[in-house]
Amino acid sequence: MDYRKSNAPANTVTRDMMKLSADTGNVYETTMIIAKRANQITVEMKQDLEKKLQEFASYNDNLEEVFENREQIEISRYYEKLPKPTLIAAQEYEDDKVYYKNPSKDKGVF
Repeated sequence: MDYRKSNAPANTVTRDMMKLSADTGNVYETTMIIAKRANQITVEMKQDLEKKLQEFASYNDNLEEVFENREQIEISRYYEKLPKPTLIAAQEYEDDKVYYKNPSKDKGVF
């Protein structure tokens, strides 16, 4: 899912973890699923941001560089206003857009 088109809230939302973990039956497993998805989103966002900022990178240092990099500042502000990766991951989990599987449960191994 594209994190830019997410309908996740920009601020922290209190969630009922018991209701959220109803399909796994384990609050900690649900938390780990959301955390791993948040890490994936973080890596994707970081790579995307670095790629966009590289377009405006200048390799010469001068005093006028601060005034020339308005595009970089605007791009950074855009990414700062996006919802945090944990909020996006939690929203994706609530909307059943996250695929997960637990190998130990599939094999019956404890």
